[in-house]
Amino acid sequence: MNAQKIEGSITLVTGANRGIGRALTEALLARGAKKVYATARDPQSLGDLHDKRLVVLPLDVTDADQIRAAVEAAPDIEIVISNAGVSLGTAITDIATVDHARREMEVNYFGPLKLLQSLAPTLARNGGGAFVTVGSVAGLTNAAFFPTYSASKAALHSLTQAARVLLGAQGTSVFGVYPGPVDTDMSRALTFPKTSARDVAKAVLDGIEAGQEDIFPDPFALDFSGQFEASPKASERQFAAMVTAMLSGSAAAA
Repeated sequence: MNAQKIEGSITLVTGANRGIGRALTEALLARGAKKVYATARDPQSLGDLHDKRLVVLPLDVTDADQIRAAVEAAPDIEIVISNAGVSLGTAITDIATVDHARREMEVNYFGPLKLLQSLAPTLARNGGGAFVTVGSVAGLTNAAFFPTYSASKAALHSLTQAARVLLGAQGTSVFGVYPGPVDTDMSRALTFPKTSARDVAKAVLDGIEAGQEDIFPDPFALDFSGQFEASPKASERQFAAMVTAMLSGSAAAA
């Protein structure tokens, strides 16, 4: 795994308008990136960021035409951070679960897959560079309060592993990022202690610069990674206990 220098780099970030993506965009600029392509479904949501190195592009990662347009607009990229994600948070028994699961898979798995297919040739032409997927510890062990979201992140983790092998032949480093609870809109309902998106972004860039292929960017994720490495089954039981405690607390509150 090759370390990637952030200073002077040309990077594309998906889902750059809020949460971890926004924090990553700001951190890249602060660390001296030469250019940052900041993408979002609504480009106007990035209108308050003012930097001559910033190029704002419209990009819905489920839209093949927008992906093609972004590829054409960014021929010089060296690092891609596939961050855009969605969690619709339905229980397995909800009537809308299947539709929500399809949407999560479209954004969280098929989106990064399409980006890989479309941008791998660009990275190869520019010397290899790096492709970074922002997953979740819930993709390693299912967090059952987000069952279908966790499944989509598990699919992304599997894709990341494959891409690491297959793109290595062209000199592209593939990094997987596995956060725990982060203080963003997506995790608003969680009662766990959460890490700020800014701290997560710093840890992600530190990991990329260190050539750390699996990045656990917050205290919860670091603790989880140690337990997962020692015993995946123990991690499964840990998450099951957390979910049970949350459900019990919700029932008591009601």
